[in-house]
Amino acid sequence: MSAPQVERFLESLLTGNRAECREFIQNELARTGSSQGIYENVIWPAMERIDNLYRRDQINIVTEHMATRINRSLADQLQPALRKQPENGKRILIMCAAGEQEELGAQMCSDLFEANGWDSYFLGGGVPNDEVVSLVGQLRPEILLVFGTVPHGVPEVRALIDQIREIASNPTMNIMISGGVFNRADGLWQEINADLFAPTAKEAIEVANASEPRIPEIRIPGAPKKRRRRRSPVLATAEA
Repeated sequence: MSAPQVERFLESLLTGNRAECREFIQNELARTGSSQGIYENVIWPAMERIDNLYRRDQINIVTEHMATRINRSLADQLQPALRKQPENGKRILIMCAAGEQEELGAQMCSDLFEANGWDSYFLGGGVPNDEVVSLVGQLRPEILLVFGTVPHGVPEVRALIDQIREIASNPTMNIMISGGVFNRADGLWQEINADLFAPTAKEAIEVANASEPRIPEIRIPGAPKKRRRRRSPVLATAEA
């Protein structure tokens, strides 16, 4: 997919021209025969561009919402056509911030993981940490993917990771971080004690497929708990 083609699709999104967007995607599907390729090379980069334009105040919230909803409807239409790989026996639980952009990115991650043989569970956004921890214990997934966190949501993600590790109901589960503020603040995912990071859905699948089960921390009875590390400049910047 060439840059001018993506720009043409983005222009149709930003003007709210649903018919042009559908025609573009249908033509690309007929040309390439790859729904996954359209996810990765058209819808995903368009989603990132829309987010960047909005954060820089180059488009207003009306345009951002309209473009994102069109993009999401196109992803919904493409999902049944994703070519499925054999099941690999692994589970992934995916959650995100509550915004439209974050929901779209997390949804596409879920769709692509499922197409790549994973048993994928998509929570969306706005689920309390206690409920997430409970579901982790029930499903016992290999990976919990937290996608698209906004800056003010970073402390909540850190609290979730701390809670999961403290309860240890699924100690070999890796926690992966992707998208949102973590793509913009280098090293922030490590500051909150996550295990894995990938900036895109394609890379998230590659990292997940190559990952080994997490090695749980060994705790000595009666030993004092680790002190929380001082808040770093990276984390402080993200929370600002």
